[in-house]
Amino acid sequence: MRAQILKSIRESIRKSIFRSISALFAASPCLVGCSQLDQWLTDHAAHRTFRVRADWVVQGTQFVNMGFRKINRFTPIFYTHPEKGDLIIQANAIDGVAAYEKSSGREIWRKSIVNGVESSAKLVGDRLFVGANDGYFYCLSAKDGEVIWSFASHIENLAEPLIVEGLVIFLSGANTVYALDEGTGKQVWLYARQDAQSLSVRGGSRPAYHDGSIFLGFSDGALVALVAKTGTVKWEKQLNRNKRFRDLDSNPLIDGEFLYVAGFDDRLYALRTLTGDLVWKSERGGYGSPMIAKDRIFYATTSETFDCLDRTNGQLIWSFPIKEGIATSSQIYKGLIVFGESQGQLQFLDLETGKKVASFDPGRGLLSPPAVDEKSGHVFFISGEANVYSVSAVWDHFTLIPYLH
Repeated sequence: MRAQILKSIRESIRKSIFRSISALFAASPCLVGCSQLDQWLTDHAAHRTFRVRADWVVQGTQFVNMGFRKINRFTPIFYTHPEKGDLIIQANAIDGVAAYEKSSGREIWRKSIVNGVESSAKLVGDRLFVGANDGYFYCLSAKDGEVIWSFASHIENLAEPLIVEGLVIFLSGANTVYALDEGTGKQVWLYARQDAQSLSVRGGSRPAYHDGSIFLGFSDGALVALVAKTGTVKWEKQLNRNKRFRDLDSNPLIDGEFLYVAGFDDRLYALRTLTGDLVWKSERGGYGSPMIAKDRIFYATTSETFDCLDRTNGQLIWSFPIKEGIATSSQIYKGLIVFGESQGQLQFLDLETGKKVASFDPGRGLLSPPAVDEKSGHVFFISGEANVYSVSAVWDHFTLIPYLH
């Protein structure tokens, strides 16, 4: 009660001073004009700060991991439970999937899976579709984590699925694309490629969908367009021909008649969606999914930078150096671009200039693309140590008299 009274008093004082200053400016045109008042207020507003802090942190694994570190890159999923309210669903690459109360981090349910889940998942209604490291693809109930159906791929599944036209389409670790019936998990078609390369980047491409076709990259450097219903090849394009890593593990991004995809240590390519014809290519390869905002495209490179390009011609607009590993895929949040560093921090950059605004260090980095909730002012992710974070990230409102805080 005392805190509320003090807060009310402070707010009343602020408003009173602001009204007095505004009245003084208005009554004294010779002292300052309207444009000067606007500039004065703008200058003071520019002094606001962006504050990032952890609201809650929970251990993502059921037991403390005493073995080797795994790659945790599952993007948190928001889910509203019909009885338990807003939840966060998060998987780890050690022992399975769990759901947590969004506001507190309290565990609601857990599904144990041998060797865990590394890829991100897709939520449709009350069902969660996800590939796991135990050689199975699962459809789980988002309400309690129970298995609705499972499909044996007989190899680890590292790529996020696509749900479209009643099908669940995903790329397995054996360069095989499966299309399963969304309701039953029965196989509808498959498409496989052979890769003679001895070296490959650990990961996989999530299919992109456009006008009845899906598009995805493979470890041999090829981008392929398939008919979604049948798996029939429409066209294929050999993009990355490097002798070392040819992988096209970044998720293709469709932007109408254009398609964007990155080779691991190669280039970011802009292609014609209809034909696969090249429009332009950048100077640096990438790993995470590219993202478009207005006339720009953003992506994490494999050359220790996070780049912003002109989406029409691929020209570099700004570049942010990554000092700790490689960057994750990004999100837009409150006028900022947000991403993690695999061995470093969660970064918040100005969308227009690429200047650093704030950061948060979870310890040992993160490869999990963050999930943002602008309404509540929070960012969620799992760290390299498999700890699940809810981070408050907000702009402080400027004040005319800071000492009243």
